Amino acid sequence: MFGEKILDYWDDIMKDLGDIIAIPSVAQPQDGPYPFGKDAATAVDKAIEIAERYGIKTKNSDYYAMHAELGEGEENAVVMAHLDVVPAGEGWDSDPYTMVIRDGKAFGRGVSDNKGPAIVALHCLRALKEAGVVGKRKLRVVLGSAEEIGMQDMGHYFSKEQMPTMGFTPDACYGVCHCEKGLFRFAVTGKVGKKIVSFKAGTVVNAVPYKAKADVLCDDDEFAKLVEAANAAEVKFDITRTENGAHIVATGKAAHASTPEIGINAAAHLAHLLVNVFGADCGEFLTFMDEKVGLAYDGSNIGVKMSDEPSGALTFNLGLVNIENGEGRFDIDIRYPATKSGAEIDKILAKSVEGTGLTYTLISDEPPLYLPKDGPLVSLLSGAYEDVTGKKCDVFSMGGGTYARQMGGAGVAFGASFDEEESNAHQANECINVEQFKLHAQICLEAMYRMFTAD
Repeated sequence: MFGEKILDYWDDIMKDLGDIIAIPSVAQPQDGPYPFGKDAATAVDKAIEIAERYGIKTKNSDYYAMHAELGEGEENAVVMAHLDVVPAGEGWDSDPYTMVIRDGKAFGRGVSDNKGPAIVALHCLRALKEAGVVGKRKLRVVLGSAEEIGMQDMGHYFSKEQMPTMGFTPDACYGVCHCEKGLFRFAVTGKVGKKIVSFKAGTVVNAVPYKAKADVLCDDDEFAKLVEAANAAEVKFDITRTENGAHIVATGKAAHASTPEIGINAAAHLAHLLVNVFGADCGEFLTFMDEKVGLAYDGSNIGVKMSDEPSGALTFNLGLVNIENGEGRFDIDIRYPATKSGAEIDKILAKSVEGTGLTYTLISDEPPLYLPKDGPLVSLLSGAYEDVTGKKCDVFSMGGGTYARQMGGAGVAFGASFDEEESNAHQANECINVEQFKLHAQICLEAMYRMFTAD
């Protein structure tokens, strides 16, 4: 099996991974020539340096993305991964930007999502090059720098570069994800009641907020009611008396927005506490957020609960909340079924806000991805997985949004984690199981070899 050759490079893979984990490449607003900030650009430079060190041709696409390339021909097979990461957040047992190996796992922000698979893909090109494999098309590893904040990097990249003939992104789990739900994001803004001085929760919209904080005005009786309600709540609240009110911190559990049901949304619980204690004094904004978003993760409170056979149920995540100076905004991440319409959801949401005095804004609507289960690409990748692992390859759908949807219907998500592995992507103590990472590397190389050489 050709895929086994990647193990010859294992020490280099882990060293290069540690070097790129050390770059805190959270995508930021444009900074001079860097479209997503200096740190994201530094990660692009590091990936180019790594590829060129092994004699692989590279190209920097204006720091939106880079690619490393073997071979030539009219067709273009690609592996796409990303170098940007979500913010580290709180709750780590070690420095998130120093890769640490303990108990058979490697820990660090981005080690799973998605720097580990990115580094493996570059070394797969190296393995093919050093083995002298002659392909029948170009084979590119494309590494972007803004996947976590909406994938604008790929719009720029593919405006200048060839679209894939076939490809995959190792940014999900095994086997082959032939279907990705639609990705819909919106915001609601409006005035807030005078009781609420501030409210902050979340760092990115595509994660369940782990913490939420608020400052409120209240008298002694109201403070006592606040403490009593907090003590009876399902989540942990820390409440401190201030000169004119209270400072409240809610602690929940982080999770990816595609699986909000496994998290505990601190923002939603804090809003519910405040509305429960202060009622209409919270104002229309917070009342609407509690009633129409609430603690549900399926959109049922606001009327968009739906599902289908290929991809399952819609998910609904309150990702960001910000209140200051009497103005509030919350942002929602929705993953909707492959056979449903974003326009239909937009219409329902807009109507729900009508007449409330609040403002609804559609931020983005990325349509679903759907490839046939029996298509040639799914068969090729399934074959690589089954021949390396000796196990049947599952073909499934998911709510996560990956670079696969940027490939114009020519690509899917394939790997890099396994069902039995908990990678903690987007959470504290993000990690990879090293032995399973080695297995992924062999599957990845085998799949790239087959894409490169297939008739």
